[in-house]
Amino acid sequence: MKCILLGSGTSTGVPRIGDDWGDCDPNEPKNRRTRVSILLESDEGRRILVDTSTDLRQQLLANQVDAIDAVFWTHDHADHCHGIDDLRVLRYGRGGPIPGYAAATTADRLRRRFDYVFAGQHGYPTIVSLEALDRLRLCAGFSIAWCQMPHGPAQSTGFRFEIDGKSVAYATDFSEIRSEMVDTFMNVDLLVTDCLRREPHPTHAHLAMALELAERCNARQTVLTHLDKSMDYRALSEEVPKGVSVGYDGMEVAL
Repeated sequence: MKCILLGSGTSTGVPRIGDDWGDCDPNEPKNRRTRVSILLESDEGRRILVDTSTDLRQQLLANQVDAIDAVFWTHDHADHCHGIDDLRVLRYGRGGPIPGYAAATTADRLRRRFDYVFAGQHGYPTIVSLEALDRLRLCAGFSIAWCQMPHGPAQSTGFRFEIDGKSVAYATDFSEIRSEMVDTFMNVDLLVTDCLRREPHPTHAHLAMALELAERCNARQTVLTHLDKSMDYRALSEEVPKGVSVGYDGMEVAL
């Protein structure tokens, strides 16, 4: 399968409004970051989208994505779900709603905020049939494992997807490494991990924490994402150890 980083930036993106690039070189295209989301695609062409970022329309157009088989949400913070309306076009031509999954608390909050997406409205069909993860173990040919991760005072869901003997873990928006995370991500082929900045942060992983997670779960490859304006692509690429890559919008990793 392959994993596509649709977006690799923090909640404000890079550059921030006001043309604020921080320490990022504006002449390096890989420093231009939209809000985080990933797409997984199997060799058979089945696709799973994780999060509906604020920049989803732009991301789907840039990566020529016109259909998905399911959508998962890590949590309900705006940068991870407020592009949800752009799923409408992916609903066209389907015999039913797009299957959607999230942890129970996240699902409840999404239903309250975007009721028209999950129940239809004024003659428009339901866009997504949202279910709590509960005992979900298989979706679109992918096996699914998940765990809850601390995200400051909130929680975010970390996922592991496997198909044809290959595995991808997605751990964004976490502020502490817990044993459940290590167990879920152990020996993963590709770990895509939160890495906001170099200095510690109250709700996100910083560089040392991201590298620690990769080491503890014995990830074969690691990609850093959710990067803020302090994380220049070239400077950070020279800093990270072997087996670790700096993520960028449109990055594809084939497994």
